[in-house]
Amino acid sequence: MKLEVFEAKTKEEALEKGLIELHVQEQEVVYKAEETKGGLFKSGGYKVSILPLNEVSEFIKDELKLILEKMDIDVSFETKIRANKVQIKMYSDRNSILIGKNGKTLEALNMIIKQSIYNQTGLYPYFSLDVENYKEKQEENIERMAKRIAKEVVSTEVDVTMESMNSYERRIVHNCLTNFKGVYTTSEGEEPNRCVVIKYQSKEEDE
Repeated sequence: MKLEVFEAKTKEEALEKGLIELHVQEQEVVYKAEETKGGLFKSGGYKVSILPLNEVSEFIKDELKLILEKMDIDVSFETKIRANKVQIKMYSDRNSILIGKNGKTLEALNMIIKQSIYNQTGLYPYFSLDVENYKEKQEENIERMAKRIAKEVVSTEVDVTMESMNSYERRIVHNCLTNFKGVYTTSEGEEPNRCVVIKYQSKEEDE
C-alpha cells in the first residue's frame, strides 16, 4: 500500500490527472494535497498524493488476518467501498470474542488498524469494522434511546445527561437529533467519561 503522487499547476488538475491514470473515481480514493514552491525558473503548483480505497481494504484485511490468527480466530470478510468509505464486516464462529465486552475488542482492532494505516501513509481514510451486524444493531439501539430521551426532554423541559460514550457513539446521538425539534445536544466532560447532554430548546431559542 503506497501513495501515488501527481503534480500539476492546480490541485484540481493534479487530482484529475491521478484519477485518470489510476482508473478510479474520486469517491474511490482518499488523498492529500500540498502546494509546491516554485524555483528560479519554475512556477509553483500542487502535489496530490492519492491512495485507492481498494488498496486500503486489502491492507485492512491482511492486517486483521495476522492479528486474528494469533487469537486463533478464523474469519471471513464482506467488503463494500462507497462514498469515500471502506466498510468491512467480519464473520466467524467466535463472534463474541471478536466483539468483546461492550464492543471493546472490536474498538481496539479499529484503533490498531487506524494507526497502522497512518504509519504507512500519513492518512486517516474513513473505514468501519463490524462483526456481522453488531454495529448496525448498536446504532439502532443508540438512536432509539436518544429519540426516547429527546421526547422526554421536550415534554418535561428538563435537560438529560446520557451515560458516558465513546466518540463514535456520541456522533450517532448528535447526528440522530440534529433535526429533532425542541432539543439540541452538546458533549461534556473528559474522556473516557465524556457524555452527551440532550438539552431543551424553547421556541424563542430556536428562533
